[in-house]
Amino acid sequence: MANPDTEIVLDFYPRYRTYKSGRVERFIGTETVPAGVDSSTGVSSKDVVLLPDSGVSARLYLPPLLQPQPQTHLLPVLVYFHGGGFCIESAFSPTYHSYLNSLAANARVLIVSVNYRRAPEHLLPTAYNDSWEALRWVASRSEEWLGSYGDSSRVFVAGDSAGANIVHQLALRAGRETVGDGVELRGALLVHPYFWGSSPVGEETRDTVARSRIEWLWRMAAQPEMGLDHPYFNPVAEGAPILAGLACARVLVCVASEDTFGERGRHYYKQLVGSGWGGAVELLEAEGEGHVFHLKKPSCAKALEMMNVVVAFLNS
Repeated sequence: MANPDTEIVLDFYPRYRTYKSGRVERFIGTETVPAGVDSSTGVSSKDVVLLPDSGVSARLYLPPLLQPQPQTHLLPVLVYFHGGGFCIESAFSPTYHSYLNSLAANARVLIVSVNYRRAPEHLLPTAYNDSWEALRWVASRSEEWLGSYGDSSRVFVAGDSAGANIVHQLALRAGRETVGDGVELRGALLVHPYFWGSSPVGEETRDTVARSRIEWLWRMAAQPEMGLDHPYFNPVAEGAPILAGLACARVLVCVASEDTFGERGRHYYKQLVGSGWGGAVELLEAEGEGHVFHLKKPSCAKALEMMNVVVAFLNS
């Protein structure tokens, strides 16, 4: 008799496999590191459960304070959303822990790195809804560090890949709904955004095999009715909410020349420029680099350049 805990229903290797029992086995993006004080930057971090009913949690990062911070010198708050195709990685991975320690120290911002629920256990739009509720939790300033050190009038949202996709949706939703009293979204940072569509744009690859891999990943993460031109995946598709509805003053879009998603990121930037949106948008392109290179090679010249641009964006 077959064992439902070993009988494979879907083999999505090297990302994950699902079994008849409902068990999900992930193969990459599973390593985690504990919170604490980072010896190289002096940044402190801790883990907090944001939404007890769903288990959504976050890791908070606080840069070293040279002296007690008076209420007149509060820190900008950056709410960060990790990548991983909505199905792998977490807010507690060594990759994101290292990057956000460095970012908190360099930009002197208080960071809330959100651990939203992932597919296939929780298909989209779960991650979007979790992320919105996390943003509202940040706005409540009920947590000690946020209440003591966070400036609710200087809140930024940022993410890479799937996390950048989430950031766009949050900035749009904030234009329709209230995040929280006194909360102002100053800016949105989209790094190598995970956007796509059924038809290629610009110089985007026409290779059917390459496109099918990307499209399969989306189909594995989203509800069946959410096709390739759903506004969650293609924010400039016909019928998608207008980009002019973004509820922030500034946007920084980062792309990489060797990234499959790079042309889609450039297209998003161009569409935002021409949308009638009243904010300021910047484009940073890393020549010769691939998808999320700054996480894989944080000490390379292009990653350091990108860090400087991001720090300036958060502090201007």
